[in-house]
Parts: sequence; structure tokens; C-alpha cells
Amino acid sequence: MVDELVLLLHALLMRHRALSIENSQLMEQLRLLVCERATLLRQVRPPSCPVPFPETFNGESSRLPEFIVQTASYMLVNENRFCNDAMKVAFLISLLTGEAEEWVVPYIEMDSPILGDYRAFLDEMKQCFGWDDDEEDDDEDEDDY
Repeated sequence: MVDELVLLLHALLMRHRALSIENSQLMEQLRLLVCERATLLRQVRPPSCPVPFPETFNGESSRLPEFIVQTASYMLVNENRFCNDAMKVAFLISLLTGEAEEWVVPYIEMDSPILGDYRAFLDEMKQCFGWDDDEEDDDEDEDDY
């Protein structure tokens, strides 16, 4: 009986190891597919869009406001393509490069709920890449004087 349990435990450990390896391979394939999809999405441009296709964002804090305005404007005039939060977040992710792309990978790997919540994703980007809404409010208060 003990020998049977040892053999069963050994078989389970071997299966676990094989599944862990397969999972790692699948995660790498997913990462490659996300990158490939991002490349393809960058090439998609509607023929007569009045708003230019947004530039990529590499994590440079000073460019974050511009990136958000560009992407929001583009999604607004193409609202039929961005009908839900998941599509909007996927579009933003497709435009991330460098440090910003590295930042988003863990969210993708753990299938974070933030990937389906546009506002929460923007808030997370703002927090990570240094956009402080309080500073913006302070600047507006100074302009009022």
C-alpha cells in the first residue's frame, strides 16, 4: 500500500513538473502573440480618420499626458472599434514600448481584472509613470490668481 502511494506521488510530481514546463511555454507563446498583435495593431489605420494614429509610449513621464490625449481622441473618433473597456485597454497596450511594455507584462500574465477596466488601467499608468492629479489641480489653482 505504501509503495503504491509512493509510486502515485511520484507520478503526480512528474505530471506537475510537465504541466509547469508546458505552462511556462504557453506563457512565452502568449507574450510573443501579444507583441505580434501589438505590432499589427500599430499598422492598422482607417483610411479617412481625422485624428492621426497615436504615437507609442515608452514610459517617459513627460509624454504620458500627450499619450492619453492622443489615444482618447483616436478612440473617440473610432468609437465603433473601441466599444468596451477591454478593447480600449488592449489598444493602449498595443502602443506601449520599452519600460511601459515591461510594466504591463505582469498584468497580462496574471490576467488582471484591470485589463478590462479602462479608467483603472489609466489610473494605474498615471500612478506608475508619474502623473499626479494633485499637481495638476495645484497648477490650475495657481492660474486662477
